Amino acid sequence: MSKDNTKDKSPRDSHYATLRRQVRDAMRERGEIPTPAPQRKRKGAGDWTPPPLAAEQVFLYGLHTVRAAISNPARQLIRLSVTQNAFARLEIGHPDTLSFPVDFVSPHDIEKILGPEAIHQGVMLETRPLPVRRLDALKDSPLLLVLDQVTDPHNVGAIMRSAVAFNAGALITTQRHSPTESGVLAKSASGALEMIPYIQITNLADAINELHELGFQTIGLDSEGPQPLEGTFSGDKIALVLGSEGKGLRQKTRDTVTALARLDMPGEIKSLNVSNAAAIALYAAGLHLKR
Repeated sequence: MSKDNTKDKSPRDSHYATLRRQVRDAMRERGEIPTPAPQRKRKGAGDWTPPPLAAEQVFLYGLHTVRAAISNPARQLIRLSVTQNAFARLEIGHPDTLSFPVDFVSPHDIEKILGPEAIHQGVMLETRPLPVRRLDALKDSPLLLVLDQVTDPHNVGAIMRSAVAFNAGALITTQRHSPTESGVLAKSASGALEMIPYIQITNLADAINELHELGFQTIGLDSEGPQPLEGTFSGDKIALVLGSEGKGLRQKTRDTVTALARLDMPGEIKSLNVSNAAAIALYAAGLHLKR
């Protein structure tokens, strides 16, 4: 077959290729398939330095993330920077009808702020951080997720998405050694940051004791826990506590939770990425709470 046969593709072939690309893009926006990592650094990536940000300044990016932020009444919107094509894909109406200014820019303009490696899809939203939430506001939530110094924003974003999928009432983390609200976290959460309280507390042991006072059974996941997770549940309020990617739960956390439990895995691998473990634990807790 001649190498030049690619030049003979019909318009129909091109049409189907475009449709397939649109389907893949939509699935990536919803977080159903991962965004492929860049194979090599883009031109200028090594020379880029991020511009300084004010304390209350957050830049969100990506179509699904920005669309969810614009739809969130609790989110204070400052300015949307967007390409003409990306604005049409956002489907948020005419610029003149919006409550925030819209700047039509080039992808390069966005990359000056986000960097050349950000998968921004032609859209960037400047916002203020979401309002602070307190633990006592969660007394009516039957299922919570607590993270003990999980530092990777990609993992925390994936965990946040699972928490929303399984109807958890909040994601609780420490102020230190955990990611703050950011574009990377929001992009990894694929819109979930706008759908669940992200509560950062000063002292995790104190927060766990406060959850006990609110009627929660706190269960720490540990690969060497004394019993399987599904046999540990009791009561009608569950807070699952997961440790960092490498060290797991800190000793103080292990001493403070109601119980320690493990995920039984019959295969040769006995540990999972923290985001995968969170999804399984949330599913198991949900089954218990439905009984």
